[in-house]
Amino acid sequence: MPFASHAHVTRDADLPNITIHCEHVKPDVVLIHPPSVFDFRERSIVYGPISDVIPSTPVFEMYPIGFLTLAAFLRRHGYRVRIVNLALRMMRSRRFQPEAFLRKQKPKLFGIDLHWLPHAQGGPAVAALLKQIHPEIPIVFGGISATCFHRELIDDPSVDFVLRGSVTEPSLLALVRELEGERRFEDVPGLTWKRGGEVIVNPDAVLPASLDDFDFDLGMMIREVVRHLDFWTSAPFQAWWRHPITAVFTVRGCARRCVTCGASSSAFRRFMPGHHPLLRSPEAIATQVRKLAQITRTPIFLVGDLRDGGKAYASAVIDALARVPVSNRIVFEFFDPPDRDLVQRIDAAILNWGAELSPESHDESIRALLGKARFTNARMEEAIEAMLASRCRQLDLFYMIGLPGQTTANVMTMVDAIEQLFIRFDRRLSAFITPMAPFVDPGSDGFADAESHGYRLRARTLVEHRALLETDNWESMLNYETEWMTRAEMVEATYAAAERLNDLKRRYGRISDRRAAGVDIRRRAAREQRGEQRASTEGTLNDKAELFEPGTFLRNFRLGGILRMLAGAFFSAPPRLRVNRSSVQSRAT
Repeated sequence: MPFASHAHVTRDADLPNITIHCEHVKPDVVLIHPPSVFDFRERSIVYGPISDVIPSTPVFEMYPIGFLTLAAFLRRHGYRVRIVNLALRMMRSRRFQPEAFLRKQKPKLFGIDLHWLPHAQGGPAVAALLKQIHPEIPIVFGGISATCFHRELIDDPSVDFVLRGSVTEPSLLALVRELEGERRFEDVPGLTWKRGGEVIVNPDAVLPASLDDFDFDLGMMIREVVRHLDFWTSAPFQAWWRHPITAVFTVRGCARRCVTCGASSSAFRRFMPGHHPLLRSPEAIATQVRKLAQITRTPIFLVGDLRDGGKAYASAVIDALARVPVSNRIVFEFFDPPDRDLVQRIDAAILNWGAELSPESHDESIRALLGKARFTNARMEEAIEAMLASRCRQLDLFYMIGLPGQTTANVMTMVDAIEQLFIRFDRRLSAFITPMAPFVDPGSDGFADAESHGYRLRARTLVEHRALLETDNWESMLNYETEWMTRAEMVEATYAAAERLNDLKRRYGRISDRRAAGVDIRRRAAREQRGEQRASTEGTLNDKAELFEPGTFLRNFRLGGILRMLAGAFFSAPPRLRVNRSSVQSRAT
């Protein structure tokens, strides 16, 4: 594949070599991930702890996994796709000019994600810029928030299409084919679009039986890095090369009814087409784990509680993983405590494993109000005991501030309860507290029926949320307060609880003195409204290295596996396929 001769070279401490950026063949589709706030580099924003327990920074530069599955699906049907993490490129250098970069991109279609609502400002702003410089190229939005707000989003003059649904890969393929064919957009399932001044909402797409046909293509990802000689434009998030977090998404949708979650079972019934949860088969999960382990040594997270597919499904996944043993740590996600039989089954099948458990609160009555799961603290401690009596290498507990029924006093009692767990169990057990920020999810029960759940909302529309994101501190960004806590009280309770938890982690050997001191400095800076962007990107309430241990490139990656996968990807580029309209179906709403 020929490259243009113009290139520039930059060095980066995170990489073993150099980063080269150069021109490349024109893609058919460019998928763009925007920053949360497009002009964040020109603003002074105290983000605080709104992204402390996820890999990305408060700019939310981590793009959704759907970008990878969309790209892989289109590639299998003969189309070239480029992923552009615009948020990350803007973060890495103030000299990077998004307008100049986007001007060079000339695909048939631009795609922008509005999956997480914190992109309610950045997504439409990028669309407006694209429409200004490429008025002839259509723009499509997709994602959970785009589906929820599809009618408001399509009214934006910069937005040509919105794809609704949790599985939009076949519909995106149909849209691309219509753009280069007869342009019969009424034939694209799950599409909201405009014809003249009229908004048209096509029938919903029929969901597949499983997620098995919607995988990401690791070879393609590696090949794109090499083709563009660019380590950063398609990197998932800022610290990717030092913290290459890998995950297998076992499910789309959820069986739980968390009051505040826009992907809960009740929320999806409200606005997401089809029946959920939609599962990936045990064999497909094991295959993805094996492929990830071929190129990386880092932990592999299984996103989603396997038990939501039923006991037999969870057992089948564990059996499938046992048939493809890997040395990577496999991390299981639990929404309520696993029983001893399941722990023993995991321990017998998997040599190196860990777990994440989300009690959300120490208070059983608050957990009941939240709606995720009902269980006693005694049951949770039995599960912790069982996991730590096994080969479980790490067990992280996650707690939240901003829940129904929660008061400041209750938050501080929650920290006391965590200390008792630290006293009882060894250092493999740790805990994290984070505020529910910045939003109660639109579509959730707590949003749709806020008052009955004790929430008072400050924003309901996409435009109103965009305005909150343009404020200068995270207290002002919150789209809610509760009957029991004001926004100011939630902020103060967050910092007070985090200060005490950090001290407990240091005292009970969960973190080093040096790491605890760094957290103290960043938390104080944010609390005194001096933290702004740099402090918050490192974690305000905790050090992100507690969750995502850093390492050198050679420690994180398996070069032999990368080279083999790269060779396979270069020699397996599929030909352009013919349009097969029967492969994409729709159903009447």
